[in-house]
Amino acid sequence: MNSPISFEAWQAIGLTLELATVTTVILLVLATPLAWWLSQTQSRWRSTIGALVTLPLVLPPTVLGFYILVLLGPQGWVGTVTEWLGVGLLSFTFTGLVIGSVIFSLPFAVQPIQHAFEAIGKRPLEVAATLRARPFDAFVSVALPQAKSGILTAAVLTFAHTVGEFGVVLMIGGNIPGQTRVVSTQIFGYVEAMQYTQAHWLAAGMVVFSFAVLLMLARLKQRADRVLP
Repeated sequence: MNSPISFEAWQAIGLTLELATVTTVILLVLATPLAWWLSQTQSRWRSTIGALVTLPLVLPPTVLGFYILVLLGPQGWVGTVTEWLGVGLLSFTFTGLVIGSVIFSLPFAVQPIQHAFEAIGKRPLEVAATLRARPFDAFVSVALPQAKSGILTAAVLTFAHTVGEFGVVLMIGGNIPGQTRVVSTQIFGYVEAMQYTQAHWLAAGMVVFSFAVLLMLARLKQRADRVLP
């Protein structure tokens, strides 16, 4: 009996999971210190940096994807540098997809962690300071453990958001089989080719996945509410 999901679809699923995993790991590393800074700083640049972080939420994905494509292209400064280094252009490559996904999903990683840090308040850090803990030690031993629910939420949201990307990945990576074709663009290709049965299988999988993510987030929130005094 033939599988209802083709080899090309499985290939797209594998690439999507790889892209989501790499993007999530990178964003957790980048977003955690950024979220900490936004939650603690009194700098006049706070609102500007916060607005830049949030910008992908309001920009149409095709607009964001277009400017990232220009940036990575032969006329963009990133493309100029990568060509000078002998790496070549990153547009229409998996690396280019990762760069676009990191930028596009940045607010989904930063905001939950920032809110978790802000919910801790100043008191635990002040207590750590009275015990002669250095700022970095207080961050690692006090702030991070208390913000773990926000970090987990950020990881789930980032992974799910990357899986569901379409406009940005299509603009930056195109739809190259085995290289840049992810689930969302695979569905688009099936619809264009009027292969609705295959499109239904992938689309239904996306619906189930999205529901599971929302259910997981709801349970995480319930658990966090029970922990809070």
